[in-house]
Amino acid sequence: MALKIIDHGTKEYLQMVNLRNDILRKPLGLHFEEEELEEEKDDVLIGAFDDEKLIGCCLITRMDSSTCRLRQMAVPSTLQHKGIGASLVSFAENVARDIGYRMMMMHARKTAVGFYEKFGYNISGDEFMEVTIPHFVMLKRLR
Repeated sequence: MALKIIDHGTKEYLQMVNLRNDILRKPLGLHFEEEELEEEKDDVLIGAFDDEKLIGCCLITRMDSSTCRLRQMAVPSTLQHKGIGASLVSFAENVARDIGYRMMMMHARKTAVGFYEKFGYNISGDEFMEVTIPHFVMLKRLR
C-alpha cells in the first residue's frame, strides 16, 4: 500500500470522489455538488493505493493557522480492519504537523467514534446531526 498526496482534478482525484460518493454519500441518498468539490482545491487530498487502485482516502482542510480538520475518511467495507484507515490517520497527522498545525479536529460519525478514540481523539461537545446522521466533534493535539 502506498500513501500519497493527490492533486485536485487528476484521475486519482476522480477515483477519490467516486470512492467517497459510494461510501459516504450514496448510502444516505446524497451526492456531491460541483461547488463542494471546487472548494477542495485548497485541501490536502490523501489517498491510499494498491498499485493504481485507490483503496482509501481522506482530506485535510485548514480551519485556522493552528487547526485543521480531517474530513471524508473512506475505506471500502470489504477492506476495513486491514490497517488502511489507521495508516491514513497517521499519514494525515504527519502531513498536518509538517504544515505546522497543532490541532486536528473532525466531525466523526457516531459509528466511527471508537475508531478515532484509538488514535487519541476525544469527543468535544454534544452529539449533532450532519448529512442526516449523528456526529461528534473530536479533537487531538498534534505534537
